[in-house]
Amino acid sequence: MSMRDRLRRRSRGAKDDATPESQAAPPPSAGPDEETVRIARRDFRRRRNAGRWRRVRLVVLALLVVAAVSASVWVVFFSSYVTARDVSVTGTSSLADRRIERAADVPPGTPLARLDLGAIRSRVEGITSVKSAEVSRSWPHTVHIAVTERSPVAVINLGNGLEALDQDGALFGHYAARPKRLPLVTAPPDVAEEALAEGGRVIGSLPAEIAGRVDTVEIASVDKIQLVLGNGRRVLWGSADDSGQKAEVLAVLLRRPGQQIDVSVPARPTTR
Repeated sequence: MSMRDRLRRRSRGAKDDATPESQAAPPPSAGPDEETVRIARRDFRRRRNAGRWRRVRLVVLALLVVAAVSASVWVVFFSSYVTARDVSVTGTSSLADRRIERAADVPPGTPLARLDLGAIRSRVEGITSVKSAEVSRSWPHTVHIAVTERSPVAVINLGNGLEALDQDGALFGHYAARPKRLPLVTAPPDVAEEALAEGGRVIGSLPAEIAGRVDTVEIASVDKIQLVLGNGRRVLWGSADDSGQKAEVLAVLLRRPGQQIDVSVPARPTTR
């Protein structure tokens, strides 16, 4: 082999040895550039500041809510801005509004929210002529009292003069003379309250065409109640049970002769 061939072979070997080095991977990156770092830092600061402001806003909002609630509580319960100054009464006919106001005894100057409406109602219902009362607040300064009065269905004298008797058997009011439109109830002085209540329910259940003919109602006990009509005819009614059916039967029997009518058992009435 000539000298020239040997040099040529060496030259190809050097090239083959240099090929792997020339194909080696490029050196690793040195990391993000300075501009990318600045942008990332700016975004981080913005998110951090936004979170801080959200927390601040929540705290401020909570403080405002607490302040508003506290102010409202003070105004409603302790200030002089919503206090009781007036009393409004509705539903009265025979009773004077002034009497209701005196019984209610609403303390003036008391915050409306602190008034004991139940106590006011109890005082008003303590009037015998009052069947029920509803008490409410009418902001900012008024107490409203809605009254339901008792309606008399008869009069009775148990030793205290003529008193009104309502459908519940309650006694209230006084009369100097018996009103023509009301029947007179007679009962023993020691009559039970239950018997009076039963008699009131009997009278209150009578239809107008029969009630207008009743002169006297005799109450001996709960189940021994009699009607005495203006013409002297007597009707044994019994208790208030089945009063509607009893009234229907009586309306028929009143067209027949007989001074004694018994409808205490409406399915088996009798006359004589």
